[in-house]
Amino acid sequence: MAERGALSLLSLLCLTFLYTETTAAKHVDKGSAVQPFSPFWFTVEPQDTLAIRGNSAFLNCSAHSDAATPAHIEWKKDGTFMSLVSDERRKILPDGTLFFSHVVHSKHNKPDEGTYQCVATIENLGSISSRTARLSVAGMPRFASQPLPATARLGDSQVMACEVNSDLVAFIRWEKDRQPLDLSTRLIQLPSGALVISNASETDAGTYRCLVENVGSSKLSDEAELQTVPETGEERKLEFLVQPVSVTKVTDASVLLPCVATGYPAPRISWMFGDKLLEESDGRVEVLGGGSLQISNLTEADAGIYTCVADNSNTTIEAQAQLTVQVPPQFVKRPANVYAHESMDIVFECDVSGSPAPTVKWVKNGDAVIPSDYFKIIEDHNLQILGLVKSDEGFYQCLAENDAGNIQSSAQLIILDPVVALPSFPPPSLTPNTTDHVTPGSRGVGSPAGPTSSAPRDVVASLVSTRFIKLTWRQPAEPHGDELTYSIFYSQEGTSRERVVNTSRPGEMQVTIQNLMPDTKYRFRVVAHNSNGQGESSAALKVATQAEVQVPGPAPNLQAVSNTPTSVSLSWDKPLTGNGEILSYKLYYTDKSVGKEQDIDVDGQSYSMAGLKKNTEYSFRVVANNRHGPGVSTEDVVVRTLSDVPSAPPQNLTIEVQNSKSIMLRWQPPPLSGQNGKITGYKIRYRKGSRRSESETTEGTQLYKLMDGLEHGTEYSFRVSAMTVNGTGPATEWMTAETFESDLDESRVPDQPSSLHVRPLVNSIVVSWTPPENQDIMVRGYAIGYGIGSPHAQTIKVDYKQRYFTIENLDPSSHYVITLKAFNNVGEGIPVYESAVTRAQSDPDVDLYDLLHAPYTPVPDPLPMMPPVGVQASVLSHDTIKVTWADNSLPKSQKVTDNRYYTVRWKTNIPANTKMKMVNTTNLSYTVPDLKPNTLYEFSVMVTKGRRISTWSMTAQGTTFETTPSSAPKDVTVVSKENKPRTIIVNWQPPSEANGKITGYIIYYSTDVNAVVHDWVIEPVVGNRLTHQIQELTLDTTYYFKIQARNSKGMGPMSEPVQFRTPKTESSDKMANDQASNLTPKMGPSGNQPPRDPVPPRIKDGENHILVIVIIISVGAFTIIVVVVGAFLCTRRTTSHQKKKRAASKSSNGSHKYKGNSKDLKPPDLWIHHERLELKPMDKSPEPNPVMTETPIPRTSQDITPADSGLESNPHLQQRRNSYRESVRNTPSSEPAPPATASSQASCPSEILADPEGSYHGSTTTEEEPSYSSNLPPLRSAHPHAHAHPLKSFAVPAIPASSHPSYESPALPSTPLLTQTGPPTHPHVVKTASIGTLGRTRTPMVVTVPNAPDVPETSKMLEDVDSSYEPDELTEEMAHLEGLMKDLNAITTAP
Repeated sequence: MAERGALSLLSLLCLTFLYTETTAAKHVDKGSAVQPFSPFWFTVEPQDTLAIRGNSAFLNCSAHSDAATPAHIEWKKDGTFMSLVSDERRKILPDGTLFFSHVVHSKHNKPDEGTYQCVATIENLGSISSRTARLSVAGMPRFASQPLPATARLGDSQVMACEVNSDLVAFIRWEKDRQPLDLSTRLIQLPSGALVISNASETDAGTYRCLVENVGSSKLSDEAELQTVPETGEERKLEFLVQPVSVTKVTDASVLLPCVATGYPAPRISWMFGDKLLEESDGRVEVLGGGSLQISNLTEADAGIYTCVADNSNTTIEAQAQLTVQVPPQFVKRPANVYAHESMDIVFECDVSGSPAPTVKWVKNGDAVIPSDYFKIIEDHNLQILGLVKSDEGFYQCLAENDAGNIQSSAQLIILDPVVALPSFPPPSLTPNTTDHVTPGSRGVGSPAGPTSSAPRDVVASLVSTRFIKLTWRQPAEPHGDELTYSIFYSQEGTSRERVVNTSRPGEMQVTIQNLMPDTKYRFRVVAHNSNGQGESSAALKVATQAEVQVPGPAPNLQAVSNTPTSVSLSWDKPLTGNGEILSYKLYYTDKSVGKEQDIDVDGQSYSMAGLKKNTEYSFRVVANNRHGPGVSTEDVVVRTLSDVPSAPPQNLTIEVQNSKSIMLRWQPPPLSGQNGKITGYKIRYRKGSRRSESETTEGTQLYKLMDGLEHGTEYSFRVSAMTVNGTGPATEWMTAETFESDLDESRVPDQPSSLHVRPLVNSIVVSWTPPENQDIMVRGYAIGYGIGSPHAQTIKVDYKQRYFTIENLDPSSHYVITLKAFNNVGEGIPVYESAVTRAQSDPDVDLYDLLHAPYTPVPDPLPMMPPVGVQASVLSHDTIKVTWADNSLPKSQKVTDNRYYTVRWKTNIPANTKMKMVNTTNLSYTVPDLKPNTLYEFSVMVTKGRRISTWSMTAQGTTFETTPSSAPKDVTVVSKENKPRTIIVNWQPPSEANGKITGYIIYYSTDVNAVVHDWVIEPVVGNRLTHQIQELTLDTTYYFKIQARNSKGMGPMSEPVQFRTPKTESSDKMANDQASNLTPKMGPSGNQPPRDPVPPRIKDGENHILVIVIIISVGAFTIIVVVVGAFLCTRRTTSHQKKKRAASKSSNGSHKYKGNSKDLKPPDLWIHHERLELKPMDKSPEPNPVMTETPIPRTSQDITPADSGLESNPHLQQRRNSYRESVRNTPSSEPAPPATASSQASCPSEILADPEGSYHGSTTTEEEPSYSSNLPPLRSAHPHAHAHPLKSFAVPAIPASSHPSYESPALPSTPLLTQTGPPTHPHVVKTASIGTLGRTRTPMVVTVPNAPDVPETSKMLEDVDSSYEPDELTEEMAHLEGLMKDLNAITTAP
């Protein structure tokens, strides 16, 4: 009995154990089972279709799924499901296609035309909807116009009209003599259906008609006869037969812009895109039928204004059309499949692009999602679902649509049971184009591995308001863990949809529920989570939000009407729910262009507001006040004030001479504040000389005008004014330009560029060049080819004005071959080659500052602080930026209550080695002062709390505003122009502190340095040019020059006055006797006039004779010393063995070069120090990073001075300038003439060689220093790049000296190199403004250095080359001479 009892007990224990194991296994399976997403998408979607009445039609649709049962296909027409059970004419085929056996369409019955959509459904899974498609039915052919008899002159164009319904143009074909007509590039059919016959010949004569066929019954037009007649040679007016019309197309489509003109002489048609000449390319852009433009494979960049220009030798006419290119919607981000639990909040993201901007709507299981309290559209396109419930499962689709098309993408939502953990990684996608994810911030709930927490205790509402409730609670009695987190579930009473909010950090036992409704009851419960999962829920807590104060409701019927351009009348009614007596109203108004809202108190129910801006949108709203305070605001009412005539002229008028017969005008609209309405057009007034002006007008969108048919070599004046429907506004100041005397030759390709220099860096190469020597051939640009080992890997084209280019993104330590070719419309010229090896990464030029001085970020503790988020940089002014951020570790009130602080750091990348700056603050914002204007800064923030430090946040960027330049233009130099002593050239460099983009300069000049500013003559310079010519100056007169820079914010300071004296005679070979000085002239004894000559004045009788005697004795002594030293140097010989070897080597090599092969003479290597624009010998260390300023050089035959509309407000400024010059020219000079000084210097035959052409004219020196002639033989013709040093990147070639040419061109010359072979101790400081030529012909000009000693003809000296001197010896001797000069100066200046 005992054994039986023991066995029974043992069996019971076994059964209990097995049951427990089975139950646990089932629980584990249930917890780990995750329902997979179901692949479900459309393989074919319906497309827009044009059907023929009476014919059959198809709309295709097919769906794919892995479900056991196939998808059921239904169709919607115009948004309503179609009932096709008893329809014999329409049915759904097995693959889902909608089939029409014959299409029905009449004037009053159109049952088949409309918008169709396919809906696929899988039972117990959901539905998806396709894109929509339009079924159109071709109508009855109707001719709006038919061919008419016409006559075409041989070689001319003619158009045969045939216009039908726009949807039937594709069904039109033409017949000639009742035979099909084959179209070609000469015979084309326009979008309207018309036929264009260009370059007519006798074979084109015949009868023509057009046919509309394949649309049911065909229809024929009337027949018309075309006759051809020979051209009589009489002039016929140039006019358009067909003009282009504005059109809208979709990307990847083709467009034909018609343009047909007739006249005699026969017109030549060209097209402009914007303000640029359009050229045919790769068959994508073609000109057909003598002038019509066809563009294939349209892109968004093709949109814009196209101008057809018809031109013959007599006149030019233009016609414009706007091409709008629409882009169908495209998904930037598709919605993703989502796993979630009930009560969670999720977001389906959907980002689309397109033009026009697409509209987005959401569909769930084929039904539109209606926004509500729980379904919200956020961030424009995203769908947010709050408080998920099981019925929210299904397929959600994002449908995007614009005028160019529509698209759709779907995603599936699966709501898992609470005991099922959310997957840690995404399962396979629903479709290849759909992504999956688990809702961010969701917590996976796995199978319990241990005891979970009990319910939180004492849940109470500690703070109740109208829109939020704050809850607090105590820790559960049995937490079963240390780090507890909490979820708060809440729902509105009467609804089953529950929402959840999670605490932000472990251990936090309070939360604020936001965005609640006033006077509404809610249920709250709290659940704790430990490491084992979700615990028990607390008991439900019911709390009602407070009711809002009894304030007035909105004032109904708010109306706003603009009466005048500056006033608006408003009226409204009394609020329906006033909740007491209305005490007053507050009217809020906002200038939409500014965005700042202002308010005004109103007693009644109407108000007239004056003093508003013209043609400006304003928004108005009204708030009523009672004794409780302000009430509910009305909706905004937007009204635009009336337009008026423009109050400001167009901006930035520029004039560019195109050739000898045309000038291009370009401008910008008046500022928005001065437009006062929509600009409907521009009026251009022009005149020749002082004759009566004529006018032309353009469309409001056209910001340029080509003035053609002008006379060559003639000066024209232009001014432009803007027009609105109200009238014409003020005009710009008159601006003048002179057409070329003759046009450049474009019948052949350009010559080879005269020089090419390269300067390699680590990841880039700076390329600079000079134009071809033959400046009479048209150059439209330069082609730069480069690559490793071959120059054909990459090609870049730049403008003809450009003289340097930086090739970026190169590999370090790589050998690149570079080629440069000039090109024009005929083709590319002969290339010039150069090679360079980029520097190694370890090169000293590499900026290692950031690598060695990276900001220190402390190593975080095991529990680091979270970095600040949402860092924003708000620009306040030109030197101040406010940085704000948020801290997620703070409560939602974002108030700092502990000892934490924030560190803000910032820097700019210009220059690259700028140090990082930092500052600490305890606020969530910091205003950074003392920044540089117009500079991009990067900001980041980190937080420190005790020993816990966060990492740096993500960076925010901000660019400070521009402000007026704070420094003057620098390096101002003035030189005389070759063969034109009355013309000078002013050169300068931009200011160091431009504080924005320089938009122009003003040159002031006067004969009185102490004159007030408004008495100085001004010469405005538009754009960023760094050189300017001033003409018609008075001979033998001292002028002073100052320059002022400007940007969009205003004018900067003036430079110091620069002195220049014009030559005394008109002789073509005499240059300026005084050169410009960069030093401020010293004031004379009277304080009114500085000394006028750099040489001492003549000593009058009766003055100090002792000083004269001292000077004579000193000069004599100095002359004797110079002769002795020169003789000593020329007779000295080197006795050491090493010096003899070097002398022999130089004698054997150098003598042959001097005597017989001057071409092999190697010029010295010089480097331009661009910070001070000095020429320095290459044997000294060059600057590591010289800066080069791009100086575009216009292709005008003469530097025309444009008048600046923003500066010359005086309409008689030109008259004032001319009268000023004439008065100066006619005023006799009272200054003593400078004495002629003959400078001679003994020179060694082997060291100083005569080169009358090799000296430098027009440079300026900062002090009187000896100048050394070039070490070149006479009649030397050295190529500037022979044996070029690899670092001669920015050197300017020396001027050939083979002869004394006569330079008639008024072009600005190149600045030649100051060549020297020995290392001089006092090199001249040469100032230069550009490295190219300015004029149209650009012939180089011979220039000389002032105060250079005269060198005698020494051809016989070439034979004596035995002497050789060390550079150190010459340096020592020259230093001795310099000491003697200083002693002489001390003697002459002694009292």
